[in-house]
Amino acid sequence: INTRAPLSHSVCGLAWSRWSKMSSSGWILAVCLVVLEGGRHAVWAEEGSGSERNCSAIPPYLPPTAVNTTLRIRDLRASMIPLNISAYIIPATDAHLSEYIAPRDARLAWMSGFTGSAGTAVITQNKAVLWTDSRYWIQAERQIDCNWELERDASVRSITNWLILEIPEGGQVGFDPFLFSVDTFDVYNTNLAPAGRILKSIPDNLVDKIWTGRPPLPPDNPIRLPDNVIERTWPMKVEQIRAQISDNPYKPTAVLLSALDETAWLFNLRGNDIPFNPFFYSYTLLSMDEIWLFVHIERITEELKVYLNSSCYHSYCVQLLEYSSVRSYLQSYLQKLNVRVWVGTEYTNQALYELITPEDKLLTTTYSPVLTTKAVKDATEQHILKEAHIRDAVAVMQLLVWLEKKVPEGTETELTAAHFVDQCRSKQKNSRGPSFETISASGANAALAHYSPSNETARKLSVDEMYLVDSGGQYLDGTTDITRTVHWGKPTDFQKEAYTRVLMGNIEISRSVFPAGTRGVNMEMLGRRALWEVGLNYGHGTGHGLGNYFGVHEWPVGFQSNNIPFQEGMFTSIEPGYYKENDFGIRIEDIAVTVPATTKLGNNYLTFETVSLVPYDRKLINTSLLSPEQVHWLNKYYESIRSVVGPELERQALKEEYDWMMKHTAPFLSAGASAVISSVTLLVTMLPSVLLHNLL
Repeated sequence: INTRAPLSHSVCGLAWSRWSKMSSSGWILAVCLVVLEGGRHAVWAEEGSGSERNCSAIPPYLPPTAVNTTLRIRDLRASMIPLNISAYIIPATDAHLSEYIAPRDARLAWMSGFTGSAGTAVITQNKAVLWTDSRYWIQAERQIDCNWELERDASVRSITNWLILEIPEGGQVGFDPFLFSVDTFDVYNTNLAPAGRILKSIPDNLVDKIWTGRPPLPPDNPIRLPDNVIERTWPMKVEQIRAQISDNPYKPTAVLLSALDETAWLFNLRGNDIPFNPFFYSYTLLSMDEIWLFVHIERITEELKVYLNSSCYHSYCVQLLEYSSVRSYLQSYLQKLNVRVWVGTEYTNQALYELITPEDKLLTTTYSPVLTTKAVKDATEQHILKEAHIRDAVAVMQLLVWLEKKVPEGTETELTAAHFVDQCRSKQKNSRGPSFETISASGANAALAHYSPSNETARKLSVDEMYLVDSGGQYLDGTTDITRTVHWGKPTDFQKEAYTRVLMGNIEISRSVFPAGTRGVNMEMLGRRALWEVGLNYGHGTGHGLGNYFGVHEWPVGFQSNNIPFQEGMFTSIEPGYYKENDFGIRIEDIAVTVPATTKLGNNYLTFETVSLVPYDRKLINTSLLSPEQVHWLNKYYESIRSVVGPELERQALKEEYDWMMKHTAPFLSAGASAVISSVTLLVTMLPSVLLHNLL
């Protein structure tokens, strides 16, 4: 993305050609002047001169990370006039309602400059407004220019209230139905229709029409998973889903799969269309007798056609159809007598849903049977996902050991740390790259829950500041996601208390015992209670599902109200946090799997087994705040790290990391005002690693 106004759009091209040679002098540099709606001009400054826009200044100040959107907004407004729409909505998603999207689908980012994963823009003839949640407020102020207003609320209610105030009764609000889920459309329509504002479906996206240089479809072909990481073949999975279709009392005849991970899971296929997520553009229509897979057929190799039995037509053969034909083919299927299509409203787009009429041809649930079935990992999936986390722990320990040595030298930044952990993971068995853009954040940047460093924003790492690293890897046998927060110097008492209370929340959820079928939302407050007791909180969710070489945020598992009840074999993150604006941020995130719990009097109870295996920063733990049960859990967890990761560190001949791991997993005592260890334990941790290994 171009982060400065193009010279052809400014009045200072000649000045820039002269001033750019003087940028090393360090004084604030005006790059160019962009004509804005109010007739004022914005100063575009170089790195180091400030991080957030100031549109009330004269002239307005724009940081180097902001994007000039003047011409883009002008062109979109022109395209709205022939359609007779008063406003146009631009969500931050794709036709499959994905969280992570391909560059060609990043319409919100191209229009506004804002690159966060959650946001919605609305453009009228005289205003451009961005809505996003608290994770991204500061990021938005760094990326949008003064054409835009920022609304610090991500709710649909806030957007529709604004639309009702801004456009007249009878006015039409345009939207791309491919970018609205069924549920999202219902919420918008429920709020707007009574006020006389009309939603107008426009399947040809208006941003695409003005987007010059829109990225093309990625060239990579889908691939099949190796047999050694699969317990259920794709025909077995088809049989599972068909059994649920057959058993459903509302008698559906087919299920429509729209989310990208649904089709990828069903056929044991992976792709490379979406950054960080191994998916490919696809839909599936599965009936009791036939299977239709909508893909870009030219990308399906002969080997995959054989694998899918695509040359035959019985009930376990996959008929390949063009990706773009899904609407027309669905309409054809609906012309048949006595058919009913089952859709999950959370991930089916409005463009397909609105075709399924009359109502007796439609069956809806929040999630499709594929999403709820794949949420429970089979024995093979559980085993290999745990194995991936062992190797991933090695990579994270390599990062933490390296940072302990390098940060005091004053040579490393948030960006070099992010690159280093990616390199460490790339050397591990079955590595397929990161599972998301690493959040590597120091000091005030760590107060931004989803901050990722760039050349313009990266801070130098210091022993005087807190450092938060949230990172993950994709492996052929699993996906990982882990957050650790550390301090290399002397943390303040408040930082230690805040960190310890975040850790207490993590432990309380992790050690909880609950009946099978309990919803995560009913346990979520356990992650916040220790913070609430002193008036602290955090503004993001407490956990999300995780896949096997899949999405790092895998719905529908987690701790929110729209997540499904926990069953044995589900993987979730547990990640409470605390963020002090302009100062520091803390998050502790582990992945855990639900396993049977042994109770004295009852059966069918579950608990969590933590599969992320990296010690916490003991310098930040105030054990005087922990209960004996929490200390016991912590020590048992550290025993697991030693017994499980220790052998892998030895196998990889990582002696320094092994010694570091042994030192940082020494057991805690319950008493004391800091992370105390016994003198015997301290002596043991200081012994040479070879002798230590022999003793253990």
